[in-house]
Amino acid sequence: MEFGCLRVLNEDRVAPNEGFGTHPHREFEIFSVPVSGALKHRDSMGNVEVMKRGDIQLTSAGTGIAHSEMTDGNREVHFLQIWASPSQRGLPPKYFTRHFTDAEKRDNLLRIVAPAGSPGVNVQREASGPTPIHSALSVYQSILSPGKSVTHNVSRSNAKVYVHLIQTSGYNTGPATGASVEFAGTTIREGDGAFVWASKEGELTFNNTGSKDAEFLVFDVDT
Repeated sequence: MEFGCLRVLNEDRVAPNEGFGTHPHREFEIFSVPVSGALKHRDSMGNVEVMKRGDIQLTSAGTGIAHSEMTDGNREVHFLQIWASPSQRGLPPKYFTRHFTDAEKRDNLLRIVAPAGSPGVNVQREASGPTPIHSALSVYQSILSPGKSVTHNVSRSNAKVYVHLIQTSGYNTGPATGASVEFAGTTIREGDGAFVWASKEGELTFNNTGSKDAEFLVFDVDT
């Protein structure tokens, strides 16, 4: 329920013609990361968007919005929905979209979300670079090939890091299977998440120890 400002990470699969009807939110930063299929967003600010793999949509709910998210087309949509608590309350609602290709993430740890106001973060509705968020949170995404590794620099002591390995090989209710990633002396598989408390500055190296691509997110949480 709470890991610093990170509040929710749902990995959802929604059937065709289904989804989340119009409902309200306030004082949350809410973003969606499609994995496959198409997700249609509609909100009370007048935004209507169909998102597919590679897209990121972030709603800064601020003082209040209403939105819906539904499948678009006759195919299941598989996506991650993530909530974070804002660093400042009472902000006006905002909407942002970004797009990142699989090639940018291949054997790289690509920053896809970063705090608004930090270097290289554009606060326009559509732009290049990381998606702006009004939280002390940066998010990185990687598609790691078998035998490859990537490293994340933890630049401060007492940092919190959360890692989530996406179930790209399909929904599984049993023990985690599929791709595997090893880091900090532990191994996670598809659908697994791991909490890391960094007692000091240093590096986290992620190794793909399996036989298939591993797609995962790294959440660097400041507070």
